[in-house]
Formats: sequence, structure tokens, C-alpha cells
Amino acid sequence: MARGNASMMEHGLKGVDEARRRERGVLIVLGSVQFTSIIDFMLIMPLGPQLMRTLKINAAQFGLIVSAYTIAAGVAGLVAMPIIDRFGRKAAFLTLFVGFLVGTLCCGLAGDYGMLLAARLLTGAFGGVLGGMAMTIVGDVFPPNRHATATGSLMSAFSLASVFGVPFGLAIGTRYGWATPFLILAAMGTLILAYAAWTLPTLKGHLHHDRPTAHPLAQIWETATHPNHVPAFALIVVLMLGAFAVIPYISTYLVKNVGITEAELPWVYVVGGVLSLVSSPVIGRLADRYGRLLLYFIIAPLSAAMMFAVTVLPRVPLWVAALTVGLIMVGNSGRMVAAMAMIIASVEPRRRGGFMSVYSSVQHISCGLGTYLGGLILGTAADGSLTHYSWGGGVAVVFTLFSLYLATRLRPAVPSIPITPAFSLAAAESALADQADPFMS
Repeated sequence: MARGNASMMEHGLKGVDEARRRERGVLIVLGSVQFTSIIDFMLIMPLGPQLMRTLKINAAQFGLIVSAYTIAAGVAGLVAMPIIDRFGRKAAFLTLFVGFLVGTLCCGLAGDYGMLLAARLLTGAFGGVLGGMAMTIVGDVFPPNRHATATGSLMSAFSLASVFGVPFGLAIGTRYGWATPFLILAAMGTLILAYAAWTLPTLKGHLHHDRPTAHPLAQIWETATHPNHVPAFALIVVLMLGAFAVIPYISTYLVKNVGITEAELPWVYVVGGVLSLVSSPVIGRLADRYGRLLLYFIIAPLSAAMMFAVTVLPRVPLWVAALTVGLIMVGNSGRMVAAMAMIIASVEPRRRGGFMSVYSSVQHISCGLGTYLGGLILGTAADGSLTHYSWGGGVAVVFTLFSLYLATRLRPAVPSIPITPAFSLAAAESALADQADPFMS
């Protein structure tokens, strides 16, 4: 009897090890995809001077190229919402990634302004929904008590892109032309696509319920007005409005007001990327151990304080500016780790795909509105320096403090369908004696 129990325990531990190994594989896939999509989104901005010179476009036209991604992502999220949960997570994720790679390739092959604008719209349409689907898979694959840890690891892709991807892409673009980094991204993404097709589970458990028959607009309305979803949407709107009233203008302020040269700017973001790369996984583990709401209440006010601090920063040495921006990146990534873990937990598994599509739209639109709000607040002095930037910092503080109240309104969802080993890897960890492979079920 004892030998039989020992054998069962050994098999159970092997099952847990296998589940954890596959979880790591899923994180590698999602992180790699996030890495490429973040570089694609961010790289277009520092390439601005070269694009304007090569394509002979003005600042307004360049601004439209940048915003085309966000606009397309917001619209695509709403369009995808009613249908995204009708497919397995793997099939949906791979399809979105293929569309994103096609858009990225078209960016590299674009020969004029019109073609590049169309390529950015295509890339944003798939890339925006792709990010939401990645978070959906995190919610399906990982158990609730490790959502923040997984989210923190996934958000490290942003830090890696800031530290390595964007500076390297900028160097390649400067030497070989602005289109070259996009061609390299498309080639790299093709390798990631093959690995994702091999590694990702199908994750079809959310299909084990009656599909909605309501009109797509009715489904969007239902998702947007669900009692558990309203505080989640409100939280992300408030966070994005506050942050993007400040963040897009940090570089300009540092150059025009603080005295940092354009050649020194990359070091500011390298420092911030390194700090957030180290801090995001740590904050995720702390949030899972001590509570997401507690960590959010600690990190969010610190983030607000640092965003206000950068808006009133006088002329300081490079290391002070780099440390300030670095702490902003640590605070923003940390509060998003805690917030996303709470948001994911507030949505039923069967609704996550549709919710995250709408969430992606709301997030992108809020980013655009926040940037526009910050631009309305800012002024320019006779010497070219920015004025009223501290007002944008005040907006960030007010919105962030209000987000503390919204965070308390989030409630964990009660799953409407049983979570089985066929549904996610998370269930496999609790089914220690079950030797069925969740990928084969």
C-alpha cells in the first residue's frame, strides 16, 4: 500500500514538473511575440527624422503614421470581440501573429508614404488584438495564484525591447535604412511562429459551453456593461489617460528643458529598461504572495509621484534624469502587473477572449486620448522649451489616485464552467494523480 502511494506521488510530481515545463514554454512564446510587437510599435518613433527625410513628409504626416497603429488596434479589438471566443486560443493567437508579421513585412517593403501608412494600419489591426490574446492565454494557462508572477515575467519583454531591441533596431535603421529593421523583425518573427505552433496548447476549454447567439453589437455592449467588467475598463482608462498625458513628452522635455542631449537619450531608456526588467518579475511574485491590491496601493502612488517629479525636473546631470525616468518605468510596469492580475481574475474564463479584445481597444483609444490631452496642456516658450508640463503631471497624479478607488471595486469572477485538465495547464497542477496529457485531451 505504501509502495503504491509512493508510486502515485512520484507520478503526480512528474505531472507537476511536466506542467511547469510547458508553462515555461508558453511564457517563452508569449514573451517572444510581445518582444517583436513592442519593438515594431516603438521603433517607428525614433526613426522619425529619417522617415521624414526619406519619404519627404511633414510632422503631421509622420504623426499619422505613428497613430495609425493605435487607431487600427482600437477598431480591430471591437471587431474581434464578438468572434474571438469562438476559436481555440492557439488558432486565434497564431492567426493574429501571422497577420502581424505580414504587416511588419509590408512596412519593410513600403516604398512611399501611402504604402507605409497602409502597412501600419494592417500591423496595428493584428498587433493590438495580439497583445490582448497573449493576456487571455496567461489567464487560461496559469492558476489564479500565479497570474501576477506570469504577468510580471511577460512584461519583462517590454524591458528587454527597451534595453536591447529598440537601440539595436535604431542602429540598424540608421546604417542600412529605416526599412531594414522591419524586414529583420519579420524574419525573426517567422522563427518564433514555428516555435509557437509547436509549443502552444490548443486551449479549447472555453468552447465547452453554448455560444452566444446575440448580435455582435449586443455582445460588445454586454461585455462592456458586465458588472465585473465596468470597474476593469474604468481602471485601465484612468491609468492610460494619466500616464500618457506625461510619458510621450518626456524625451522632448529632457532635451528642451533639462539639458539632456539627443545623443544621451538612449542611455536614459536603457537604464529604465534594466530597472524594470529586474523589478517586474519581483513585483509579480510579491503581488502573488502578499496580495495584488496591497502591492497596487504601494506602487501606484509612488508611480504618480515620479511622473509629477519628471514634469518639474530642473537642469540636472544625466544620471539624475536617467534614474527619474527609470523609476517611472519601474512604477508604471509594477502597477500594471498588479492591475492586470486583478483584471484577469475579474473575468470569467469563457469571456476572457472577448473581454481582452474590448480591453485592447479601450487601452489603445485611452492612450491616444491621453496623448492628445497632454498635447493640449503643453505650451512652447520663446526659447523652445516646454511650458505647463507640470499640469500634465498633476493630471497623472489625480487620475492615478482615483485608480486606487477603482482597484477596490474589482471582484474575482466565479467560473461558469468547470476548469479541467483539458481546459488549461493550471488544472493539471492540481490533478496530481491524473496522468492524462492536457495537450492531448
